[in-house]
Amino acid sequence: MYDVIIIGAGAVGCAAAMELSKYKLRICVIDKESDVCEGTSKANSAIVHAGFDAKPGTLKAELNVRGSKLMKKLSEKLDFAYKQNGAMVLCFDEADAGKLEELKQRASINGVEGVSIISGDEARKLEPSLSDEVKAALLANTSAIVCPFEMTLAFAENAYANGTEFRLSEKVSAISNKDGVFTVTTDKGELTAGIVINAAGVFADEIHSMVSAQPMKITPRRGEYMLMDKAAGSTVSRTIFQLPTKMGKGILVTPTVHGNLLAGPTAEDIDDKLDVATTRQGLDEVRAKGSLSVKNIPFNKVITGFSGLRAVGDTGDFIIRESDVKGFIDAAGIESPGLTSAPAIGEYLCEIVSGIIKLEKKDNYIDTRKGVVHFGTLTKEQQNELIAKDPSYGRIVCRCEGVTEGEILDAINRPLGARTLDGVKRRTRAGMGRCQAGFCSPTTMALIAQKLGISIADVRKTGAFDADRRQDDE
Repeated sequence: MYDVIIIGAGAVGCAAAMELSKYKLRICVIDKESDVCEGTSKANSAIVHAGFDAKPGTLKAELNVRGSKLMKKLSEKLDFAYKQNGAMVLCFDEADAGKLEELKQRASINGVEGVSIISGDEARKLEPSLSDEVKAALLANTSAIVCPFEMTLAFAENAYANGTEFRLSEKVSAISNKDGVFTVTTDKGELTAGIVINAAGVFADEIHSMVSAQPMKITPRRGEYMLMDKAAGSTVSRTIFQLPTKMGKGILVTPTVHGNLLAGPTAEDIDDKLDVATTRQGLDEVRAKGSLSVKNIPFNKVITGFSGLRAVGDTGDFIIRESDVKGFIDAAGIESPGLTSAPAIGEYLCEIVSGIIKLEKKDNYIDTRKGVVHFGTLTKEQQNELIAKDPSYGRIVCRCEGVTEGEILDAINRPLGARTLDGVKRRTRAGMGRCQAGFCSPTTMALIAQKLGISIADVRKTGAFDADRRQDDE
């Protein structure tokens, strides 16, 4: 019996767990995937939006600005990458200059500071690679970038350290309510709780329909990206947007916190909630529209393409509310700026929970967390000290990213540790470099197998090992 069950271990679910774990509650997070951050949260632009785009008066506007303000302090306390690099929204036609002014006014209403409109020439002085066709730009100094994997893992590990239970590789099949108690049925049994939070991303409407009679529809919107090598990372220093449309903020070009260059996403509404394929048409669109903003983008340095699905609700805003069934709370339709808003959504959900049950703060809440030590970011002296303590940090496994055996072992051994190649990759960046795991995979697989006590043949790129399936294959 839990006080709160959270369905979904993405940025929103983990942020909610982190916030609720400040109180004396029995909390459980369930996710059908084998790791946290396996859905929308793992494939996005990684932007901490300033908050100038969201329509004033909406939850998106309120929670975007609050989340943006929370992020820097959280990154310091929970040890995940964050960089306030600023952003520009480009205008290519003087007739559209009024749209920049509208965004500036929105920023003012939403409480966003550090926003101004500059000329095309001024924009090019700040970003020399911008297109000659840029006539004006909105400059937002508080925009930032993060690593979405590190951020979500930090929230999850902090919640775990404060007593939250995580049940991964467990799929919810039914939810019933009797006398104020929810029974959540999964493929591994039944769990009960007084409160259920639905943070299931593109599947939130399906979870919602298990309990509520209120209509809800979530549309998956696929966005395709191209990631370039670190040799291209200095092409721009800020996140470069185009004027937004009803489909989103358009194709952006941005550096990443790890020094790569990212371009995308497209915006295509689809029916299949599992379709994260990349397409020739989509990647061609990224190339063409990205090149409108930035000259000579080095697409010859692309090291991978990927796509993600945004959960688009049917209200035009985040859907965060208690449903018609008391104790069942939706956190649905969390599209952009969902990543930015996640910490604030966690607070908002906590407020809803406090209106249902009395919350009592813990005396021993742990508000800090230490992430995986990234060997390559240390000074030579720090590296030598670390190797003296643990020689495994002296053995490089991933040459592209400079990831050591010690980092990989830490990723496996830590709370909610990695169990797959992708799990190690998201925690350490082993496999994210120029060769895209071509060199380091065999050693990483051997380390996973050794630490988990399984055959190397049972190590997965992603997803839980299924012993029954393996037996059938044999």
